[in-house]
Amino acid sequence: MTNKNINNQLVINSTWTENLARNQQPDGKALLAHLRSVHKNYAGFTEKCPSICRDKAGRNSYEWLAEIVPNTNGIRVLDLACGSGPLLKILCDRNKNFILKGVDMCPEELALAKARLPDGVVDLFELKAQNLTAVDDNSIDVVLCHWALTLMNPITPVLDEVNRVLSSGGRFAALVDGPMKAAPKYSDVHNLIYRFAQAKIPKYGEIDLGDPRIRSTDTSKNLLHEAFPDAKVNIETSVVSMEGPVTEVAETAAGFFYASFILPTEARRIMLSELSNLLAISKESRDLQRQGRFSIPINRLVVTK
Repeated sequence: MTNKNINNQLVINSTWTENLARNQQPDGKALLAHLRSVHKNYAGFTEKCPSICRDKAGRNSYEWLAEIVPNTNGIRVLDLACGSGPLLKILCDRNKNFILKGVDMCPEELALAKARLPDGVVDLFELKAQNLTAVDDNSIDVVLCHWALTLMNPITPVLDEVNRVLSSGGRFAALVDGPMKAAPKYSDVHNLIYRFAQAKIPKYGEIDLGDPRIRSTDTSKNLLHEAFPDAKVNIETSVVSMEGPVTEVAETAAGFFYASFILPTEARRIMLSELSNLLAISKESRDLQRQGRFSIPINRLVVTK
């Protein structure tokens, strides 16, 4: 669904990156503008890597998250930050009698979702997660959020809105970053890409996208207990992986990190070369013959009201 090659892109500059470069603290408005800039130019990019990577049972992260929804006719599901719609498509294909809604702040992403989904089956809304004005109180049985909570700031209004729209006994399930040590070489990949980003903007990573509390298992559990004080909270950890020609694996892995979007062309080229060497699992002399593997740690957060 990506409409451009994300590793040959123009450098994304925004108020958010400019604030970091000046050693200033970006606010939520700057974060929103930065994310919109990335998604406007590269709508659909976020699904590429997660769609390919699989766990030991053969599921990608969208399929693992979708398992939270029981196969019951008439169940009402909201996909929060639905992007280009891969999760909604999985649910549509499973049961035509689900009542599905999707919200996203980026019209370019919603246009891709509308194009891939059957006409009239899913209600799509352009909304920020902090203000779900088109969704009534207690009107949703399951809220899903695939790898977007880590980009949301402020996060507390998001969780308040989820709590508001969920019915009694409803469930909120989100997929977020898992502990780095759970996946081989993931911290090395992260550190390599961030090293190049920090060569341009030293504070990149020290100040990251979204609320850092949702990126840690312990702090995310505390955050969810605060937002849903009477609910049951469960966090499961898994690992998804991809294999293939090492240059392709490196390009797809790099595109998973928002930090790659700020790199100039030459820096990106060198980074991809180093990343290919890091991810290589065979020793053939020519890059096109070498195979590579990339693994991602994931947490599935499940809240039951």
